[in-house]
Amino acid sequence: MTNRTRIEITARTTFADGAEFGQAGAYEKLVGRAHYAVDPAAAAQAGIVDLDRAPRNADGLVEFAADVMILKPVDMARGNRRLFFGYGNRGNKRELQFFNDAPPTNDPATLAHAGNGYLFRRGYTIVWGAWEGDLLPGNGRLILDVPVATDGGKPITGPVRTEIIVDKPGTTVVPLSGRASTRSYPTVSLDPTQATLTRRRYQGDPRIAVAATEWAFARVEGGSGLDNQGAEQAIIPSDTHLHLPAGFQPGWIYELVYTARDPRVHGLGHVAVRDLVAFLKHDTGAGNPLAGGIDKAYAWGRSQTGRCIRDFLYQGYNADAGGRQVFEGVLPHVSGGGLMWMNHRFSLVVSPAGQQYEDHATMADRFPFSYAASVDPHSGREDAILKRPATDPLVLHTQSAIEYWQRRGSLVHTDAHGNDLAQPDNVRVYLWSSSQHFADPNVRRPAKGVCRQYLNIVQTSMLFRGMLDALDRWATDGTPPPASRIPLRAEGTLVTAEEWRQRFPAIPGVAQPTGVNACPLLDFGPRAADGIIDQEPPKVLAAEGYPTLVPAVDADGNDVAGVRAPMVGAPLGTYTGWNIRDRGFGHGAMHEFTGSYIPFPDTEEERDATRDPRPSVLARYGSPAGYAAAIEAAARALVADGLMIEEDIERSVKAAADWGRPLHDVRL
Repeated sequence: MTNRTRIEITARTTFADGAEFGQAGAYEKLVGRAHYAVDPAAAAQAGIVDLDRAPRNADGLVEFAADVMILKPVDMARGNRRLFFGYGNRGNKRELQFFNDAPPTNDPATLAHAGNGYLFRRGYTIVWGAWEGDLLPGNGRLILDVPVATDGGKPITGPVRTEIIVDKPGTTVVPLSGRASTRSYPTVSLDPTQATLTRRRYQGDPRIAVAATEWAFARVEGGSGLDNQGAEQAIIPSDTHLHLPAGFQPGWIYELVYTARDPRVHGLGHVAVRDLVAFLKHDTGAGNPLAGGIDKAYAWGRSQTGRCIRDFLYQGYNADAGGRQVFEGVLPHVSGGGLMWMNHRFSLVVSPAGQQYEDHATMADRFPFSYAASVDPHSGREDAILKRPATDPLVLHTQSAIEYWQRRGSLVHTDAHGNDLAQPDNVRVYLWSSSQHFADPNVRRPAKGVCRQYLNIVQTSMLFRGMLDALDRWATDGTPPPASRIPLRAEGTLVTAEEWRQRFPAIPGVAQPTGVNACPLLDFGPRAADGIIDQEPPKVLAAEGYPTLVPAVDADGNDVAGVRAPMVGAPLGTYTGWNIRDRGFGHGAMHEFTGSYIPFPDTEEERDATRDPRPSVLARYGSPAGYAAAIEAAARALVADGLMIEEDIERSVKAAADWGRPLHDVRL
């Protein structure tokens, strides 16, 4: 039997009021569903956990379906014959935000949603297809419906662990998934004595049990009371909610371990992407809205979806069911060294990969970490993410400074002993120096949130555009992109946290990280390699199972190696890949994926008064015009190196006007 893919278009509308985007002309938006039927016994689906336990149709195939959205030229002949696939991060469509500097939306429709028009002016057909099976509908998220596995019709059960951290007081009820937008695995028993709830201040602290009498599997419904005379609340037993009447204490780590039922076959998410893109590239029938219009396909994913791309390649899905290459090129961004926790029974696909404070011990960060082959010293196994030369794509892997501090990013280009590891010829790795995991191109003012310092505000969207142009040249005519720009042990630019600490300037009032987020060696039980977790929480076999290193810094505290965006090439402060949680919110630990912006003193007088070792803004640039000129020089250097496109020089200079206000905190 062969796999079957069918696309049902439910809506077709004009995009951006019919605006013309250069050579590509006007665009239209198609919304619909992709319907799949796959052979569970076929080699193309080999290794999908519990696929053999999924229900089958009359033809013996397993069915599932995914949301699809397409933005395409009305006249496909005017496009560039390139499919740009957007992996929706937790179902959210963010490609236009990061490549076009557009406002975030899950329903792009207006000219404003086109942003600066970059992807459209280039002629790309943009495709979003759902791949994540644990999301709930809402807010326009992409939804993948996958089957529930059973044991001959009887429920399958197993352990599930959820970590809960809140930043605001007053929270008393959370879904068992820990997230309102995510489907929870139902608990087998409503008896809290059959589960375990613990709390602790920091990851390394002993777990403190929360008594079973203090919480329940329940949800709360509020009401106005009889004739609005008084508030009423109903506490209703629920197999998908956790109720803690006393409330979750902000900044503390709560961990629930319970026995769940009804695992979904989440491994089908990779098949959904593979078969959708293959269908759109190759099917010539009337049911394909892109028939005959696509020559090459590229994929971009950020954070969770960057890991998903890496996992897609590692699991062998870049070959379709007929053995053809799916993506000619991929752009995984800020994935760090991780893969996905996806093709496992009771996997929590939505969960972030391990950080120092949050979700430290997950399945996501496991060997292999690099695209190149290396040996795992713990198992003796040699492995690599890329190991199928006939179908492996071109890879431009990009990461921010955050990935080195929080996401074990050095393991992307080192071996398991911390030595530099040469990458395959079809791979480039770039550190975007001193930048942050989530670099929103629309941020307009520095803020602190629950952190000690301002959040990192380095703008990097111009690098996305440069990367995609470079990838297209590489895939189209073989023009290689610039060599990898990463910190290296051999050059002294990749260092231990202690070596970093010796180089970072002693800026008054700035708390530094106590260390980097280590990568532990974890034991999830004897069947973990087969996709079945028996041990939750996992046993920690080694707290530092694999070495994690960070970029060395200059006298200002900014990363030495990597690609310096214009704001880092002409800095107005120190921009870091870490920020420290403030009091009451896990004080002293690094905060999620947040970096710091530590402004330079404005004047030499301020510098002397504060004993700041860094030269002042005025000493560096003299005037706003001097700063703008430095930004322009940095931008032109990036264009000359093939890392930025020409049109972004003007954007960078415009953003630098009046000391880069309001993005920076310069008060001259």
